[in-house]
Amino acid sequence: MINLRKAAVLFLSIIILFGGCAPQKTKNDKIVIWHWLNDRKDALNKLASNYKAKTGIEVEFKLFSPPDIYSQKVIAAARAGNLPDIFGILGEKRTLGSFVKAGHILNLTPYMQANGAEWKQRFYPKTIEVVTFKPDNTFKVQEGIYGAPIDTTIINFVYNKSLFKESGLNPENPPKTFNEFIDFAKTIKAKKNVSGFVCGWGEGWLLDCLATEWAINLMGEDKLFKTLKGEVPYTDKGWVEVFSCFAKMRDSGILSPNITTTINKESEDSFSKGNAAFSFNGSWAVNVYRQLGGNLDYDFFPLPKISQNFPAKVWGGAGTSFMVNAHSTNKEEAVKFLNWITAKEQQEFLVKETNNLPAIKINEEALSPILKTLLGSLPILTHPNTWPYNEDSRVIEVMDKGLQQIVMGLKTPEEVAKDIQEVKNRVLRK
Repeated sequence: MINLRKAAVLFLSIIILFGGCAPQKTKNDKIVIWHWLNDRKDALNKLASNYKAKTGIEVEFKLFSPPDIYSQKVIAAARAGNLPDIFGILGEKRTLGSFVKAGHILNLTPYMQANGAEWKQRFYPKTIEVVTFKPDNTFKVQEGIYGAPIDTTIINFVYNKSLFKESGLNPENPPKTFNEFIDFAKTIKAKKNVSGFVCGWGEGWLLDCLATEWAINLMGEDKLFKTLKGEVPYTDKGWVEVFSCFAKMRDSGILSPNITTTINKESEDSFSKGNAAFSFNGSWAVNVYRQLGGNLDYDFFPLPKISQNFPAKVWGGAGTSFMVNAHSTNKEEAVKFLNWITAKEQQEFLVKETNNLPAIKINEEALSPILKTLLGSLPILTHPNTWPYNEDSRVIEVMDKGLQQIVMGLKTPEEVAKDIQEVKNRVLRK
């Protein structure tokens, strides 16, 4: 999983430099698309060949990776007025909004609403919402749909079913509560001499993702939004209780060694080898585990609840979305291609070739059992890019670091809550 927050900072730090660039000229006989999707290179190129055979129009997918390199490439192209016909943006909703306000992204609403909104209605609502700006949004972006998602991402807990069986636990009954999760992880660790839980907590976004999910379960989305708005402090007892979950995980002894310096790729590799009972990862892991683990017997399950106060929600929405360059002389053809790639036949092809969840509603028989399990979380999806308010990146950075410090035993939940609120106060004063 890429660190979208770092990409967002890169984009936002220079966005003012490339607003208002002159329209660029592009070739009319080819649609050029930039992406960073290493795992989907062959599948995308196959779709490009199919499209040319069908329409006579050439489509070129140009891969730039790793994500940081891709982000720099898009920044430089936007500054110079040389963006391709279609491209993606790595970052938060405010990053997308900045590109829209700078005039670089075409509003797809008229196309999505044509023919009785047939195109728009294909998508899962929470997926299309990620690239939609509602009226009177806090980013002051004109209302509209500014991208076409090509897949859906859902982040859930993962468990090793083989280790469950070998430890005397029911592999069809993953934990539903936080306390059950701790107990199951401790049981498996004791019986199998493996870690109870591994995760890429060297990447902070996985920590604040989990923290905000538990915050919603304990306090509700409204209170979370009030915190983001500055009306509820992070020193509130609810937030301290959320942060305390990480201390409880530490004290239970279930965490893998050096978890706060483990990146997600390392975590995925460890889990795929059967070195841990549980992990916390996204739907992209289906493809990763297939490549790494061979016969790994695993499944996903939603957030183990810390409270019965509010329903649990999990992060999810559009995983990858493509935007049309508003200045491209090929923009009409680019729109047609995005409409085509998000149609049923092409989406089913991508599901089969890449093991990623589709962006649109397709026949579920086209999905593997593991993807069907993930699809069960669609009704409870939430994501920062769909919230009415977003937290400042400086506050998030302190939260991520603070949660790592809790896990390492360097600070208490109360101390971390105070640190976060001090930064929040500075942000609010500005």
